Amino acid sequence: MLTLPYQELPVADPGTPNLSSPGSYLWWLATQQRVTLTLNMLFGIGWMLSQALLWGAVGKAIDSINVASLTTLFAWTAVVLVLGITQAICGMYRHQLAVTNWMTATYRSIQLVGRHVADHGTAVVDEIPAGDVVNTVASDAMRIGGAFDVLARFVGAIIAWIVVSVILLTTSLKLGLIVLIGVPVLASFTTPLMKPLHASQAAQREVAGRLAAIGADTVAGLRILRGVGGEDVFLGNYKEQSERVRVAGNKVAAPQAGLESGQVLLPAILMTIITYIGATDIMKGTLQPGQLVAFFGYATFLTTPLRTSIEYVIATTRARVGARKVLAILTTASAIRDVDAPSEWPDVVREYRDGRSGVTVPSNTLVALVTETPNEAATIADRLGRFSPDVDGVVVNEVPIGELRLSDVRRHIVVSEIEPRLFTGDLRGELSPHVSLRDDELLAALEAASALDVLDAFDDGLNTTVEERGRSFSGGQRQRLTLARALLTSADLLILVEPTSAVDSHTESRIAQRLREARAGHATLIATTSPLMLEHVDVVHVVHNGALVATGTHDDLLASSSLYRSIVLRGDDE
Repeated sequence: MLTLPYQELPVADPGTPNLSSPGSYLWWLATQQRVTLTLNMLFGIGWMLSQALLWGAVGKAIDSINVASLTTLFAWTAVVLVLGITQAICGMYRHQLAVTNWMTATYRSIQLVGRHVADHGTAVVDEIPAGDVVNTVASDAMRIGGAFDVLARFVGAIIAWIVVSVILLTTSLKLGLIVLIGVPVLASFTTPLMKPLHASQAAQREVAGRLAAIGADTVAGLRILRGVGGEDVFLGNYKEQSERVRVAGNKVAAPQAGLESGQVLLPAILMTIITYIGATDIMKGTLQPGQLVAFFGYATFLTTPLRTSIEYVIATTRARVGARKVLAILTTASAIRDVDAPSEWPDVVREYRDGRSGVTVPSNTLVALVTETPNEAATIADRLGRFSPDVDGVVVNEVPIGELRLSDVRRHIVVSEIEPRLFTGDLRGELSPHVSLRDDELLAALEAASALDVLDAFDDGLNTTVEERGRSFSGGQRQRLTLARALLTSADLLILVEPTSAVDSHTESRIAQRLREARAGHATLIATTSPLMLEHVDVVHVVHNGALVATGTHDDLLASSSLYRSIVLRGDDE
């Protein structure tokens, strides 16, 4: 039994694609799976040729009756059987490899998009609506894979058409020329439909992407919409955009229907011509009865290569539209990039410092950051984590963070934002997505985040399935699970932005007491205004208008800084 190449998806490294044009990207994809594509084309050729040659063998078997030779009849009958078996085997492997190539190209594109979005963060959705990105993954990537599905049949169709043309030329010059010239001439009649089809598909894709964006935005903000009574407005917008999608879909239908009807009409015209001339030659005695049957079979068979060619044109047109959408995402540039010659990460880190604000985080220290507004704290956190293009003055020891390799920064510094984000999958993989950790390590992090009670609510424990956006958990549960995930990174510098804003005071107190032990030996910066957290840290930095104005312990600052008291106590300092 033949063993076909097996490809596990996603691949370890999807590669670096050629982004110069949609055609270049599709060619690059083809080179990444050239082995399976080559095998697929070989089986495609075998599948098509066995169908084509079958009619010649049938004709030879019929003509052998005239010479009263049973041996010849049995021989050609055996050839018919062998060709049928060959067609079955080649067809089976051709289909299997076609699906493999389809899925490989599709999911490689999806993986490239996913990696690019993960690496570039908000840079992508700042330029392209989130719904459009989702539509590219769900729809456009499948269209790209569809071109690789049809490729083997298209190559087989071309080879079979050439072989049949040669057979017809050597048997009957008239019929051979009709086939050789007639097939491309008839196929060319569909060329004028290519441009409008391409344009209408691109337009339909644009309005469908905007519809997906409206849907995503509406779902994300549904609670707010209900609060302000805006459901009817967004429903009206969705209906209006849906109508645009319907109209655009109808515009796609006309050229596509013309192409697909051509798959029936044009082969029928060719078959009619060949059948008439072949029958005329039989009446003149220039063709044998078996040759007539073969010609009729060839005429019937030639509808398959023609239909396949038209199908390939449609598939590649769709693939180019899809590739253009994928390229729009992959060419989105991030403002945060590596320098040409990055410095090495220091062997021993003494401190992390934001020179602009004056905030310093020594190693093995629990530091709190207090600001008047959450945005001010988030800005400093983004600078220290190099999630901002403006990192002038941010240093690790004395090395500017902008000169360090970005991958090293991401590995050593982790920023946990105020908005808890959970993804679909099992809870075990959600807590530690990159490395496999023991259950006792996971449970220790959950205990530090006071999140063990989350497991008690589910029968499957760490194997509990996390639904989309973690919607099966409450806001406080999501925040504590996110904190546990951050602790499990064991980052050299962990920056937590309001990690307890959604939990009650008793839970917050437990978390504050356990953080020191959980982060022993590492640097931690907590952006918070909660007294329960602040009284458990080593030092508190108070930043006002972007500059450090006070530093000390919680108790010292309560006694010495009116600004600190106003922020932390919120006017309740009586």
